[in-house]
Amino acid sequence: MKKDIRKDIFTIIAVTVAAFLMALNTKTFVNTGGLYPGGMTGMSILIQRAVKQLAGIMLQFSIINITLNIIPVYIGFRFIGKKFTAFSCVMILLNSFFTDLIPNHIITQDVLLISIFGGMINGVAISLCLNRGATSGGTDFISIYLSEKSNMDTFNVILGFNAVILCVAGFMFGWDKALYSIIFQYASTTVLHMLYKKFQQSTLLIVTNKPKEIADAIYAVSQHGATILDGEGSYEHCERQIVYSVVSAAQTKKVIHAVKEADPKAFINEVKTQKLSGRFYLPKES
Repeated sequence: MKKDIRKDIFTIIAVTVAAFLMALNTKTFVNTGGLYPGGMTGMSILIQRAVKQLAGIMLQFSIINITLNIIPVYIGFRFIGKKFTAFSCVMILLNSFFTDLIPNHIITQDVLLISIFGGMINGVAISLCLNRGATSGGTDFISIYLSEKSNMDTFNVILGFNAVILCVAGFMFGWDKALYSIIFQYASTTVLHMLYKKFQQSTLLIVTNKPKEIADAIYAVSQHGATILDGEGSYEHCERQIVYSVVSAAQTKKVIHAVKEADPKAFINEVKTQKLSGRFYLPKES
């Protein structure tokens, strides 16, 4: 019980930091460069700027962002997890209000630097949320839902939604900003792939004389099974067993550590899994 409370407290702290970081990024890099981050944040900024240009009215970011997140939040509660969605709601609310409260500040006017470093900061903020069991809201809910259904990393699918935002933004406010926004989103997605690996998989090929011990160690750490194959070394012509297993990329270091403890002499080859078909265990969000 105390462990769960402590975990929840750390999650709230992480979500608060991520919300402030994302809002600060919006009011410094994003607004200075006239960029569109993508997702519901980008959609909110696009609507805010479009209404200001067409009607001369400056709507509050928080009102737009919270409204757009209503349906994604429902998807989260219905299909992903209640606690996960509750923490995500905290992120959405804090990010919305921080964005309205923090004043605009110019760090640099170089749009290329803004696109690269702004995108990197955005990726760090989103990863911080996801690794603590929350999300920044909007299209992240949809992406996670699709990932859990297909056992694939589907964050790139959201780029299609972002492309629509960029086309509208380019048509209304100039294609240069839309093109720089692609750099921003690419930098953000790259950092996200580096820091958040739950929906990425690694294939392990382990040559060993202790296949059962290693298979048990893999299951104990990751809840994933393994296939044991018979083989022969081409140099010594000795019989060897090959343990084949696919685990979450986020668990790879722990699994390899457990394998080395089970057999310090094991030969381990880790390969990034490009595509996976079939049953693959993923713990559900709470």
